[in-house]
Amino acid sequence: MSCSTDDVVISAEDVGKVYRLYDRPQDRLTHMLLSRLGRSYGREFWALRGVTFDVRRGETVGVIGRNGSGKSTLLQILAGILQPSAGVVRTVGRVGALLELGSGFNPEYTGRENILLNAAILGVPRQHVHRRLDDIVAFADIGQFIDQPVKTYSSGMFVRLAFAVTTSLEADVLLIDEALAVGDVFFRQKCYRRLEALRESGVAIVLVSHAMNEVEQFCRRAVLLHGGEVLFQGSASEAVKRYYLIEQEARLALPRAARLQPASPAPGGSEEAWPGREAFLDISHVSQVANGWARCVGVALCNVNAEPCHVFEQGETASFIYEFELLADIDVPTGGVEIVNEKGVIVHGKSTLEYGSEIPSGLGKGSRLRFRQDVVLELAAGEYTFNVGMGMLSHQDYERRALYSHTECDAALIRVCILSAVAQLTVVFRPKRAPVQLLHHGIANLPGACRVSVVTADPEA
Repeated sequence: MSCSTDDVVISAEDVGKVYRLYDRPQDRLTHMLLSRLGRSYGREFWALRGVTFDVRRGETVGVIGRNGSGKSTLLQILAGILQPSAGVVRTVGRVGALLELGSGFNPEYTGRENILLNAAILGVPRQHVHRRLDDIVAFADIGQFIDQPVKTYSSGMFVRLAFAVTTSLEADVLLIDEALAVGDVFFRQKCYRRLEALRESGVAIVLVSHAMNEVEQFCRRAVLLHGGEVLFQGSASEAVKRYYLIEQEARLALPRAARLQPASPAPGGSEEAWPGREAFLDISHVSQVANGWARCVGVALCNVNAEPCHVFEQGETASFIYEFELLADIDVPTGGVEIVNEKGVIVHGKSTLEYGSEIPSGLGKGSRLRFRQDVVLELAAGEYTFNVGMGMLSHQDYERRALYSHTECDAALIRVCILSAVAQLTVVFRPKRAPVQLLHHGIANLPGACRVSVVTADPEA
C-alpha cells in the first residue's frame, strides 16, 4: 500500500476532549454565572489528551484500552458527534458509524423505514438506497420483522439491521464501537467477511472492541489508550500484549517474595538437546512487552536435531527454543508459543499449562529458564510468524489450575514477558509419497479417522 498523504482518510492531530466535573449539581449553574468574573467551580477532566494518529485507505485499525480510557469518546469525535476541545480531526469522504446499539434509529419506524432514514442521515441518494435495499434486508436476515417497528426488536435484531445498513451504503470510513459483541457466532462470522471485503475495496475501518483476539486477528495496527492518552500505537499483536499488562497491573500488586526451591531441569529437553549459540536468532529488533520481572535472552527455531531451520515440510516437527532471565523472584513460571498466519490469525497456541509440563517453581532473581517446545507443523503450506511468551501463576492458582475454567485460569495468569513476530517460518508441501502429497485441506490438521463401509441396496426399498 502506498504511504503517500493522499491515502490518509483519517487524521487526528493532538486531539483532546475536556469535561468539567462538579461535586454538587448547583455548582454547574454557579460556574456558568460566575466564570466570567474569574470564579471557577468544579474541576477539569480530560477524557482524551494529545491523541495523534492516521488511518489510510484499506487499513483496519483497532482502538483498545480499559473502560474509561477514552475509546468511545475518540470514535464519537471521529464521527463528528462530539467536537474536540483541542486539536484537529480531518476525515476524507463519507463516514459511516456504528457506535451505540440502535443509534440513529427511530423506535417508532419499521426496519425498512429506518434503512431509508439512516441513508438520508449519511447523505446517500434515495435511488441508490432503493437499489441496495434488498441486499440490506437479506444481510440483516430478520425476516418479517423488517416491516415491524424497531422498538419491538431484540438487541441481536438491532445490531443485525444497524450493521447491514452501515456497511452497505458505500462509506469511505467505517467506525465500529463494540457492535459485533451482540450477534451470534454465525452473524459475527458473516460480519467479519463483510468487513474484510470492504477493507479490500479500500474502505478504512476503525474498530473498538474488548475482544482482544478479534482485534489481534482482524486489525493489522492498533492504538492503545490509557487514561485518555496514547500509550502505544503499532502492530495489533503488540498493542494487545501491552493491554494485558495494563489489565494485570490494575488487579495485581507486586509479587510477594517467592519460596525459593531448587530448580528442576529445564522443561522439554536435556542440556545435550540445547543448541549452540550460533543457532539463536538476533532478537535485538524484537520488542519485548514485559512487566519487568523477566527478559528474553534467546530464541532459536530448529529441527528435531536442534539444528537451525526455517523451512519445514507439512507434518515435520519444529523445535521452538527460548530462554528467559528472571529479574525478580517468581512462583510458578509458564511458557508458550503462538503461530500466526499471514492474515494475523493465530492458528496454534499452546503453553506448558496445556501440555501439563513439569515446571520448576519458586525461582529466584537471576535464574534462567529454558524452554524447548516441539510442534508438529500439520499446517497449510505458507509463511507464518511466531510469538513466544512467559507468564506466572501463584502457587495456589497453579495447584488449583485443573479446577479452573479457561477464563478463570487466564485471569489468574500474570503475563511477564511476550515477544511478537520473532521470526518467520515456512511450511511447504511434502515430497510425493503415500498416500498423497497434500496432508490436509484448510489451515490446520485435526486428529481423527475416516472409515468406509458398503451397504447393499435393499431391492424392496
